[in-house]
Amino acid sequence: MEEEALGKVYDTRILRRLFGYLRPYRRLVAVSVVLLILSSLVQTVGPYLTKIAIDRYLNPKPVPSLLDAYLSADRWAGLNQVTLLYLAVLLLSFVFAYAQTYLMQYTGQRVMFDLRTQVFDHLQKLDVQYYDRTPVGRLVTRVTTDVDVLNELFAAGVVAIFGDVLSLAFIGAAMISLSPSLTGAGLVVAPLVVGVTFLFRRASRDANRRIRVAIARINSYLQEHVSGMAVVQLFNHEAKSRERFGEINADHRDAFKDAILAHSLFYPAIEWLGTLALGVLLVYGGYQITSGVMTIGVLVAFMQYSLRVFRPIQDLGEKYNILQSAMASAERIFKLLDTQPAVVALATGHWPLATGKRVEFQNVWFAYQGEEWVLKDVSFAVEPGDTVALVGHTGAGKTTILSLLLRFYDVTKGKILVGGVDVREYDPVELRRRFGVVLQDPFLFSGSIAGNIRLGTDGISDQRVEEAAEEVNLADFIRALPNGFHEEVRERGSSLSTGQKQLINFARALAHSPEFLILDEATSSVDTETEFRVRDALNRMVTGRTSILVAHRLSTVQRADRILVMHKGRLRESGSHQELLGQRGIYWRLYQLQYKDQESPA
Repeated sequence: MEEEALGKVYDTRILRRLFGYLRPYRRLVAVSVVLLILSSLVQTVGPYLTKIAIDRYLNPKPVPSLLDAYLSADRWAGLNQVTLLYLAVLLLSFVFAYAQTYLMQYTGQRVMFDLRTQVFDHLQKLDVQYYDRTPVGRLVTRVTTDVDVLNELFAAGVVAIFGDVLSLAFIGAAMISLSPSLTGAGLVVAPLVVGVTFLFRRASRDANRRIRVAIARINSYLQEHVSGMAVVQLFNHEAKSRERFGEINADHRDAFKDAILAHSLFYPAIEWLGTLALGVLLVYGGYQITSGVMTIGVLVAFMQYSLRVFRPIQDLGEKYNILQSAMASAERIFKLLDTQPAVVALATGHWPLATGKRVEFQNVWFAYQGEEWVLKDVSFAVEPGDTVALVGHTGAGKTTILSLLLRFYDVTKGKILVGGVDVREYDPVELRRRFGVVLQDPFLFSGSIAGNIRLGTDGISDQRVEEAAEEVNLADFIRALPNGFHEEVRERGSSLSTGQKQLINFARALAHSPEFLILDEATSSVDTETEFRVRDALNRMVTGRTSILVAHRLSTVQRADRILVMHKGRLRESGSHQELLGQRGIYWRLYQLQYKDQESPA
């Protein structure tokens, strides 16, 4: 529905904000406007020179005009002078039009670069909640299609509209100065031109709206199915996916066909009306000439002016659609830019100076929506240097606890303290900088292995990258690659196994030397051999660090200092592995389910 919304043709508030992006390039815009004025003026000179050539030299009048007096009395010399002037006018027109077009296209590209950079930077600041409810395809459309529409506005829209209006004004003034009566005759077709333009505007407006909606749907559908291509192929869903994509693609094709139809009718109709206007001018002008009221040169100049006057009218019809589309795109982009993250840093955000920190949850309640509580009155503490594990059934609230600790969301009720300070008082960037996190689904970016471990942190040396790989038992594998740590990683690490990607994620967490370590189901997606390597590395990773582990595999958490058992959003049990087995409660039942074929050590 957001894609279908049409903006106003002229919205002062949005235009004022858009023009703010032109402010750094105001000198270029000013030069472009001057060139546009000069180009519009030059366009009116050519027909007038034609009138002089005809009336002064080809069919001279009895009394020469003031301008004619400056020209040579010799017919051929005078024609040569007019010809040279006409060529100079054509050359100036080319130079002015070229320079003006280049400057505005250049400015449009710079503005588009600035706007895309701002949108991308803003997307990185938005909290996880926003991405939970916003389709990725819609965001891609904002950064691509909508910004492209604004580029058309800056490069060939607002300034070009100003130029078209100037051209109409200068040509109209020239025509009136030559013959007011002939100008009135030429305006006979004006109501028809207005009517055709109105019909084109309405048809093109609807087609452009449908095109925009179809593009957004195509982006969303492609993003979803390309990301899930393995599932599509696994379940032989190609035919259904192709059929659905064909429907969306057909909507885009049909909308474009309607837009093409509107354009194919509009431009010939304007040309036909222009020809009709020429016929009217010939009939009325011929009558004026035979009556001795008008010269042939005036009529010929009028015919040239009438041909030129319809070009700006055609352009204005097209610019109307550009302006309306730009208003809608700008409104959506500004709506995105005005979206404020729910998780923000306080002006007094700080980090305690002490290195030893205690993590404490005090009566924490949390719900993603309304009062559908995911966590209910959760309280526990993690002492500095301790390793605490969170276990429980799927949906018990384990990952939510980590998300709240890292301030991906803020608690609904209660407090989370780190070093005795509420996490809501910290800058989220500074808070997360002190946590090393390994998630269940390993994510790698395009680039080198070393770049993925360093992840843009310039302070991490090559030696530290190699040490981190050594600590997670990954260095031998990397050195065996053709380019070692500089081996290129494909998109999302498709050239590596899941276990290898996960070990790189472990090395990434360690390379940043975090004070806290968080592992969220970090071993659930690796094979048994890799799990043993990870488990061996874990013993070194958690030493001297406050660590929180979330795991379904209880073998990973048995050595934890304390195990917290979550059930339906509540903390139900707490203790060491042996203590919890002795209670024969929820943890004991989880252990029995995983090791039912083995003899229980309890």
